Amino acid sequence: MARTGRPREFDRDKALDAALTLFWAQGYEPTSLNQLKACMGNISPASFYAAFGSKEALFREVVQRYLQTHGQVMAPLWDETLPPREAVERTLRGSARMQTGRAHPAGCMIVLGACNCSPENRPVQTLLETERERSRSGFAACVRRAVANGELAASTATETLPTLFATFLHGMSCEARDGDRAKKLDAAVTTLMQVWDSLALHPGRAAHSQ
Repeated sequence: MARTGRPREFDRDKALDAALTLFWAQGYEPTSLNQLKACMGNISPASFYAAFGSKEALFREVVQRYLQTHGQVMAPLWDETLPPREAVERTLRGSARMQTGRAHPAGCMIVLGACNCSPENRPVQTLLETERERSRSGFAACVRRAVANGELAASTATETLPTLFATFLHGMSCEARDGDRAKKLDAAVTTLMQVWDSLALHPGRAAHSQ
C-alpha cells in the first residue's frame, strides 16, 4: 500500500519573491510556466493556479510587490516636504544604487520586464508603460513645484526636464545590465543635475544632496 505523506507546505510569499526575481531577470514572455513552478519550489500546476490564477495574474502581483519594495526608490518624487530639486536627485541616485545592486537582477523591472511583448500579451506591456508614465508624471510634478516657488523659470527648456530625467532613469536599466556600477551612474546624476542648475533662477540656492 502506497504511503501518503503530508503535503509540502506552500510558502506563498517566498514563491512570489522567487517569481519576481525570475521575471526581473528574464522578462515576462521568455519566462515559462515550467520555470516559474520550478523556482517557486517545484509546486504543482494545481497549486500554482489555485494560488495565482494565471501567469499574467502572477506577473501583475509581482509588479505590485516590486513597487512596494525596490520601487520605493521613486517615492521622493511625491514627497512634497522635499525641495523639488532634492526630490529628483534623491530619486535618481537611489535608483542608480538599486539598479546596480548585487542582491537581485540588474536594472529596473518596470523597464525590462515586458518591453517587447507579442500582441496577445499587450496588456502586460501596457501595465509597465503605465508605471513608467507615472514616473514621468512625478518628475513633471517636481518641475511644476519648482516653477511655482520661483526656483526654476517657466521656459521651453524647463518643460523638457521631465522627459530628460525620465529618459535618464529608464536608460539606466540598460547601463546597469551592461555592467555599469553605482559609482559611475551616480557621477552621471551629478552631471545631469547641472542642467537643472543651469535653468535655476537662483543658482546659489540649488543644494547638491547626496
